[in-house]
Amino acid sequence: MKVQNFVWILFAMLYTTLGVSQEKIKVVTSASMFEDMTRNIMTDNFEIEAIVPIGGDPHKYRAKPSDAAMVQKADLILVNGLTFEGWINELIDNSGSKGEVVTITEGIQVISSQQYKNSSDPHAWMDVGNGLIYIENIKNALIKVNPSDKTEIEKNYENYNAKLEALDREIQDNINTIPEDQRVLITSHDAFQYYGEKYGLRLEAIMGISTEAEAQTSDIIRVTKVINKNNVPAVFIESTINPKMLQQIARDNNVSIGGELFADSLGDEASEGSTYIEMLRHNTNTI
Repeated sequence: MKVQNFVWILFAMLYTTLGVSQEKIKVVTSASMFEDMTRNIMTDNFEIEAIVPIGGDPHKYRAKPSDAAMVQKADLILVNGLTFEGWINELIDNSGSKGEVVTITEGIQVISSQQYKNSSDPHAWMDVGNGLIYIENIKNALIKVNPSDKTEIEKNYENYNAKLEALDREIQDNINTIPEDQRVLITSHDAFQYYGEKYGLRLEAIMGISTEAEAQTSDIIRVTKVINKNNVPAVFIESTINPKMLQQIARDNNVSIGGELFADSLGDEASEGSTYIEMLRHNTNTI
């Protein structure tokens, strides 16, 4: 009987050890773009979730108790910073998480807000050159929490890096086909400055870099002047923002809605913007 009990104890210990060893490393990101970047680099020993759901607005997101539970269990938390998700530090603190917190915009040359002094534009991922910095920071963070997977993580990173470099060239080539005097992009909120500065477009938006700020009459007048002065044929709505105001401006100025762009969230699986690469490819083709 004693031998039998001992065998069962050994079996239980082995089962427990295997269970612990097979438990995946939990990664949490703030938004869907960063979740997709991470999926392309991580190994099967990780699992990942984004706090803000597809189609949600990270600027105005209100964290839920389930988000605190998600963050509390995380081994690694990836944040954009630059005031993009201003609610996230409080969420992390309140969750009691002991996970590693990494700001994935580290090393990026930041564009200052045109409206608010000493404030940064957080939408750095819209320039694929910056996307390359994001994924390097993500790669390093994954290796730090799981060094045993370093070789596979680096291989995945190199493959994804090559895809982003190709996308960067593709976007520039397509924007270059637009006559220079027509490269004016009007959108709902000011999320495309990095994109415009990199690829050669002038940007005008109804709202500022955060969707929490209400558009003013002066903003509508400013955008209307730009449309008329530059003979702008179309304006563009965004997937996470109510389009009514921009639709009204289009009607008032007899211009069309050029299409819907993705900025602060990926699209769902049925959309043309379900990944970071497809998001920026869709935006470019639509423009």
